[in-house]
Amino acid sequence: MSQPRTRAVSGFSLIELMVVVAIIGILASIALPSYNDHQRKTRRAAGTACLTTVAQRMERVYTTDMSYTSAPAIGALTGACEPETLTFYTFSRTAADKTFTVSAAPAGKQSGDSCGTLTINQAGTKSPTTSGCW
Repeated sequence: MSQPRTRAVSGFSLIELMVVVAIIGILASIALPSYNDHQRKTRRAAGTACLTTVAQRMERVYTTDMSYTSAPAIGALTGACEPETLTFYTFSRTAADKTFTVSAAPAGKQSGDSCGTLTINQAGTKSPTTSGCW
């Protein structure tokens, strides 16, 4: 008697394929929110760095003119910042003779940031004071 030939099985079954798809889905559902949070924190760090740079430029104006009112427009002050930062934050400033406040309001993808508008003044007071915002 001859033995029947058995055919070699190759490939994946549908069950195996669905298990792999489910595992990838679970990993993606965990990784994507974490990645988005990391991106938001990175953009916030760039925004605070730009805000600090603008405040330093305001101080340079004060040391030469003894007034903050002669400072250039905010567009000139943010010239040293990363261009991408300007797409995620809208910068503004208010200035008087002896005081100034510079703020960065989140915009675009950054608008859902829990810290909200970041500000710094001539005394170096930063807001919000929530941990992790500055």
